[in-house]
Amino acid sequence: MAQAPLAGHPDYVVQDSVLIPARDGYPIVSTIVSRKGTPAPGPAVLFFTTYYQGKRDANLFKTLADRGYTGIIAYCRGLRTDVSRYRPFEHDAADCHDVIDWISRQPWCNGRIGMFGGSYTGYVQWAMAKQPHPALKTIVPQVAVYPGLDFPMENNIPLPGILSWANDNIRSAPPLPRDLVFRWYESGAPYRQLDSLAGISEPVFQNWLAHPAYDRYWSQLVPTDAELKAFRIPILVTTGYYDGSQIGAMAYLHRYLSLHANPDVHVVIGPYDHWGGQRRPSPELMGYKIDSVANVSMALLAYDWLDHILKGTPKPDLLKKRLAYQVMGTNTWKHAESLAPATETRTFFVTPGGLLTPAKTSNTVSGVITTDLRDRSDSAQHNYFTPVIVREEVPATHGLIFRSAPFARATTLAGSFSGELSVSLNRRDADLSVAFYEEQADGKCFYLTRYLGRASYAADPSRRQLLRPGKRTPISLRNIRFVSKRFEKGSRLLVIVDLNKHPFEILNYGSGKDVADESMADAGVLKVTLLSGSYIRMPCLD
Repeated sequence: MAQAPLAGHPDYVVQDSVLIPARDGYPIVSTIVSRKGTPAPGPAVLFFTTYYQGKRDANLFKTLADRGYTGIIAYCRGLRTDVSRYRPFEHDAADCHDVIDWISRQPWCNGRIGMFGGSYTGYVQWAMAKQPHPALKTIVPQVAVYPGLDFPMENNIPLPGILSWANDNIRSAPPLPRDLVFRWYESGAPYRQLDSLAGISEPVFQNWLAHPAYDRYWSQLVPTDAELKAFRIPILVTTGYYDGSQIGAMAYLHRYLSLHANPDVHVVIGPYDHWGGQRRPSPELMGYKIDSVANVSMALLAYDWLDHILKGTPKPDLLKKRLAYQVMGTNTWKHAESLAPATETRTFFVTPGGLLTPAKTSNTVSGVITTDLRDRSDSAQHNYFTPVIVREEVPATHGLIFRSAPFARATTLAGSFSGELSVSLNRRDADLSVAFYEEQADGKCFYLTRYLGRASYAADPSRRQLLRPGKRTPISLRNIRFVSKRFEKGSRLLVIVDLNKHPFEILNYGSGKDVADESMADAGVLKVTLLSGSYIRMPCLD
């Protein structure tokens, strides 16, 4: 065990490569940071992570050490020892329990421990409900991923970058070739061969692809309802409208709140991406200058919450009620006790001519999307991804565009879009995207959020149900991110319905085979007919 001053900061002491034994004896590598002269025993804060960033990790705890905490960074099983033992998500609940137990017995700990951190680290905190420890007094899961729900797949579609996540971040292997996804896309090879095209074999990537349904492999990684019900400690959650993991962060909350009466739980959400939802947000996000009141450090908020719970200081001012959300375009925060603060829900039916109307029409067909999955020349027109929030005009698309009538008065969107698409396919499956915009009176388009999902799992994410070609099938739009934005008078709701076809994600050819095994040999023309009765629901405050 190495012990040395923090580089550039001689008042701090770092104990590196501390080996904390798990119950089976396997060592969990940890780093311990404290400030010289801190009275002992005192409270401790744990950051249990799957990422190792060398000496930079110790700097994470300088601020906490200044506040009188001993900070512990623990690394997932196999990291910094034998990475072949690494299994994402699979050992964390038990190993984290054992690390907390060890910390609670150290002479510098007073038995009061908190956890904080984002993404994977946020997951580990929720996983503690599976094996809780009495010394754990609070958690601050920020932008927490939810295995199988929003990472490494969203609504049963594998996310881009999951191969590089394992190869680059975990194994610290040479980065994958920059042109890998384009070579795969042009070749028409099965997605399962993506790692072999890079000349490697990645077991994490292959294991995840082997579980395309939300099956027991995924469900046993998160707490059961009974475990969540028994896990009653103060919790602060932070996330963002443009956070890739917001779906999971909110899913934990919805489950937890459904099982507890008046728990000490708070959530803060604003115009942040995955990084801004756990650290300090950028004043400009994807070209959009966020409101000044939204420029709140989620890291400092987490530290203030830890002080509140572990030291008895006042609760942070932002946490007036259970939910704090920033309404984009108003420079104000709103507060509510419910995670669904809307006072009304507006329903828009998808109708011919590209209209969103309050009344259903008798027409049978509202539009048709057709694409040749053998064609590799039009990928840019089948891509939900937008690099900017505010666009000068409606994005180019091969999909279907629908607009509401101009809003007669200013209206505040507050919550998650939902709805149902009635479709008829000429094949047995399709991956669909639905993008939501505010089309402003001057023609500019403000990107709000989107839905991405696989048709065959829309009814039940745990069981694939292939579609019957030519038969009307309802596609439920669920697991869409919470967002809040002020629509000015004269703005319209704009919705783009499209297929998901581009080089950065798996291609669903609709053959009915395991999508990861489909290749160009399974490709053909995919036709999606959008039928009457399809609708979008928009949660509003006024």
